[in-house]
This record gives sequence, C-alpha cells and structure tokens, in this order.
Amino acid sequence: MNKKTKILLCSVGISLLLGGCSDESKKTKETQAAPSEETKISVQDYTGEGYALPYGRVTDEIADKNLAQIEEAATSFFKENYKTDVTVHNVVGAKDGATVFVESKGEPHFYTYAVVPIDELEKKVMTEKIWADEFQVGNAIKGGLYGMIFKEEFNQLDNYFDSLAAEGQITGRTKESIQNVGGHGFSTPYYFISIASETAIKPVYDLFMKNPDESAENLRKIYDDNSFSAENLFINIQLFMADKNANPDKKLFDQIIKDLEEMTSIPRGSYSFVLNDNFIDTQSSSGMGDNSLDLTNDIIKE
Repeated sequence: MNKKTKILLCSVGISLLLGGCSDESKKTKETQAAPSEETKISVQDYTGEGYALPYGRVTDEIADKNLAQIEEAATSFFKENYKTDVTVHNVVGAKDGATVFVESKGEPHFYTYAVVPIDELEKKVMTEKIWADEFQVGNAIKGGLYGMIFKEEFNQLDNYFDSLAAEGQITGRTKESIQNVGGHGFSTPYYFISIASETAIKPVYDLFMKNPDESAENLRKIYDDNSFSAENLFINIQLFMADKNANPDKKLFDQIIKDLEEMTSIPRGSYSFVLNDNFIDTQSSSGMGDNSLDLTNDIIKE
C-alpha cells in the first residue's frame, strides 16, 4: 500500500455525500483546497469555527434552523444502527445536505459523522433519509475498540506526547476542533487511527455489535493476535510547533522519530508522522504546509 494512503485525512465534503472516501481520494494526504494566509489561525486558538464545505452556504442556513430535529435524528440513527450513544457536536452544510459530526459516549471512544439530505428548494431537512458511510463508521468503531482493549499501550503513547507538550515545544489540536470537525475515528490531539484490514479486530467488533456492554477484558480475549499485521493499523501523528513564530524544527522532528523507534510499550502498528508550524487553515482544518516535515517511511511496530 502506498504510504500516502496511510495518513488518510479524508476530506469531509463532496466525497462524503457521494459515499465517503473512495480509493482514489485516499491517494493524497488531504483533498481540501490549499490554505491561504487569510484563513490561517494558530492551532491553539482553532476550535473548528470557520470550517466550510463546498456549496454549503444555503444548506448550512437551513440546517441551522432545524438543529434540534437533526440532532434527534443523528442520535437515534447511531443508537439503532451501531448500538452507540453519541453526542452531536457540529452540523455543517454541504452540497445537497448537512454533515453531522458526532462523538461516542464512553467506550469505545471515537468520532464519526452522518449526512442528512436537504432539499434546498423546499428548505426542508429530510431526517428520515439520514445515512452514514458504513465503512467509515465501522472503521471508527474498530479504532475505538483498539483504543479500548490496548488502553495501557495508548496511554504510554499519550503520556509521551503530553510530556513533549509540557516542555513547551510542540502542541496538538484542541479538543474542540476534534469534536467539531473531527470524524476521524479514534482521535487524540496528537494522532488518529486508520485501519486497512479488519482481520484481527473483526471478532472484537462482531462481539461488540452483539453486546455493546461487553467488558474490555472479554473483548481483548477474542482479539486475533495471530492475524495482526502492522501494515493494517496506521497511527497517524500530526504535531504542531507551540511557538507561533517557529518553523518546524528538524532537530526536534528527528528526536521524536528516534524516540518512537526506541519505545517498546506503545501500540503495534505503522506510524506516520508530520510536524507542522503553528498554523491551521480554518476552512479546511488542515495543518499541512509547504514547510511541514513529513516522515518518508513509516515506523513499523510489529
């Protein structure tokens, strides 16, 4: 698999309304328009405000007037179809509909989205036709299940990034921005998970869908370790410089790579890593820039 598929920042726009990320849309890191100086903001100040989808101005206004109806439809949809209670954080108008960003309550913890079609001429939200991309939601839940059954390993990874942030050199995205324009499954301020194959986690997912109250211990017992391949689980790290005036620091970038390579108690998988400057584009939620430092070959933890 091409390395560029692994970070998979699937554009939450037209591609979602046409059925989610296609294989072709995965070929690039981000498919949103390039950031401009006018729409950039410090990542520490970014909450998702200003995020926009193509052709969404009219539908956004219609959605705003029907938020309670949309929220009720979304919470019912995820409960009925995915056995999951969710919180609706944001609704963003797009072509012919609105994208509804949600976060699961409790564990497995994940972010995802649904789409509510909107009739612009009738100014009507068609909540009875709400839908979600099954592949995207399924992967989001599976990522959350990974985080749930390997909590100790992910805590080790989180503690490492928290310690870096405490030193004042790097920072991650704000929790509000992840909630409001997230939709990337199991996500933290520093990374998100994407999955290429479901073989190892499939028994866990199947049991969870049968019994959403199953304990993490029992779910871990049926995880198929023998089927695991690091090339099927991607841990996509995106960090930002904490200083608004700093360019991505090559020495720091190299040190983080070295640390990750040497750590033995973090989750297994393929690690990609990008270090950005301090700014993020408000419209696309993209932090990638011409000066971003990008790991050429993934760090593999089998």
